[in-house]
Amino acid sequence: MKARVEAVLNVGLRIPSIMLLEVLYRWDVSSFFQKIQRSSLNNNPLFQYKYIALYLHYVGYILSLVLLTLPRQHLVQLYLYVLTALLLFAGHQLSRDYVRGELDSGYEGPLYLEPLSMNRFTTALIGQVVVCTLCSCVMQTKQIWLFSAHLLPLVARLCLVPLETIVFINRFAMIFTGLEVLYFIASNLLVPYNLAKTAYRELVQVVEVYGLLALGMSLWNQLVLPVLFMCFWLVLFALQIYTYFSTRDQPPSRERLLFLFLTSIAECCSTPYSLLGLVFTVSFVALGVLTLCKFYLQGYRAFMNDNAVHRGMTEGITLLILAVQTGLIELQVIHRAFLLSIILFVVVASILQSMLEIADPIVLALGASRDKSLWKHFRAVSLCLFLLVFPAYMAYMICQFFKMDFWLLIIISSSILTSLQVLGTLLIYILFMVEEFRKAPVENMDEVIYCVNGTYRLLEFLVAVCVVAYGVSETLFGEWTVMGSTIILVHSYYNVWLRAQLGWQSFLLRRDAVHKIQNMPTASALQLQQHNDICSICFQDMKSAVITPCSHFFHAACLKKWLYVQETCPLCHGQLKNQLQLASSPVAANQNPAEVEQEQGEPQVELDTEEGTQAKNTPPMKTSAEPELGTDLLSGSSKIQPKECDTEAESSTSPDADLNDNGSCSTSDVHSSS
Repeated sequence: MKARVEAVLNVGLRIPSIMLLEVLYRWDVSSFFQKIQRSSLNNNPLFQYKYIALYLHYVGYILSLVLLTLPRQHLVQLYLYVLTALLLFAGHQLSRDYVRGELDSGYEGPLYLEPLSMNRFTTALIGQVVVCTLCSCVMQTKQIWLFSAHLLPLVARLCLVPLETIVFINRFAMIFTGLEVLYFIASNLLVPYNLAKTAYRELVQVVEVYGLLALGMSLWNQLVLPVLFMCFWLVLFALQIYTYFSTRDQPPSRERLLFLFLTSIAECCSTPYSLLGLVFTVSFVALGVLTLCKFYLQGYRAFMNDNAVHRGMTEGITLLILAVQTGLIELQVIHRAFLLSIILFVVVASILQSMLEIADPIVLALGASRDKSLWKHFRAVSLCLFLLVFPAYMAYMICQFFKMDFWLLIIISSSILTSLQVLGTLLIYILFMVEEFRKAPVENMDEVIYCVNGTYRLLEFLVAVCVVAYGVSETLFGEWTVMGSTIILVHSYYNVWLRAQLGWQSFLLRRDAVHKIQNMPTASALQLQQHNDICSICFQDMKSAVITPCSHFFHAACLKKWLYVQETCPLCHGQLKNQLQLASSPVAANQNPAEVEQEQGEPQVELDTEEGTQAKNTPPMKTSAEPELGTDLLSGSSKIQPKECDTEAESSTSPDADLNDNGSCSTSDVHSSS
């Protein structure tokens, strides 16, 4: 609780300093005095204090920055001093009101003989005692008489002092309290200098040891700038709404409420400080929406593996960049509200895209798993339907109410792309569910999923090309700007060139994988019966299989998926590319394996008669030296159980093979994998 209170004080006590910076930025001293000079026929006496006002303006900036960066302990102490001064002022206001009441009544006799005078005295006395007690508690001292000067008029009235003298006593009490305050300020006059000196020494040490970046990160964490600016902007927005409703008698209509919302936001981003507050507010709103999305999909498990990418900073940075590019704070309120509505549409489109990035892997994993919880599937599908319908509806509303330009086209294209991606995710999810209900693998499921992904990726590419073409035409035949051309170049590189490059690379990888599978021999029924093992990739029985050059059996579809990622054997990790080229060459088919190994300079897997016959696509002839492959299902490892063979068969099939002392075959390179 103490830590939470300190965190709240650390933020709340710094908000007035940013409010002061906001007021000082809005108040232009030079233009203010120019208006006074133009409106006055004669010389206005205020114009003589122009330079003093300028100096005070800069001093106000310095004091605001000092208050903003002051340590929390000193900041709390400063606010306690200010609170004590306000309490003393309130005490003297009570004394002055009491003296005025007594002068108006004109009664100078004993208090107990006049009930009204007694009531006024009792009320003033209770108020003064409360003020003295609070001042003593705030300043943490037992010398309560230091704050009791405003009690002198009450004591004088109790002693039946004449009313004219009580007025003089009241003035004396005010002067005495002022002298106390001046003495306290003079006694602590060197405290700001000592604090500045200590702070400068610490800053120099931190910069020398850790550098400027560490100093900036330390100040960022200590001041909690995102939360601070967000709270400042919310206070500013609440004051703007309160000012509007306090000056209006009738409640506004629904359309008027939307206009009020936009104009209030526009009023609250007219300075750099309020713009930063809006940026951090949008970031926290985006973070809340994304957190709610993850919680809706996964429940409390979403907070265990939190993704640091979806923090809402992307949306805030997008808002800041667009505001700086368009000069948002320099526009009039109406134009600012219109431009801000377009920028907020961009932010909403970015939030929807981030929600899709969160939902896509969760929905696909749920479809591929065997989780039969209907509530989980309902949450996933309902969120996907929302992400499918809402961006399309937003694009339709933009086309209805706004005139088309390059910025709006980017928003519409982003919304359309989000809907297309969600549609592809739903189609793949449906395919996974169909495969689950069939209780058997679907033929060519990988090809179907690739076609679905390729289709909406192609549509994304076409939409990006259309956006770039429209932007180029608008730049050439319309108004040319450096910023617009830069955005077109960035959009062309990231959304057109990189997408085309990645798509072409994916196509080439799939084509090479299909070509490699076609060059591998297909296992016959006799070979599958002799192998008597499962596919080590999918752990399913093999009714058909292909054989790698290193004599390993896999499903063709499983091995093709593996080859999309890397060009090695899943079991022995041998390079399949070089071995396939070696096996497919006509010279290597009749060449001795030992000679090939010597030419390649790499370890060569010995090819037996079975491999030679497989290379010619003929049924293998099992010799006496051929190893029988077995599978240890408990350990999951493939074992080779050699049979005994005679010397004649061994010499006829593999002249380089070595015979051990027992007369059995010894294999030179045996790979076993789990």
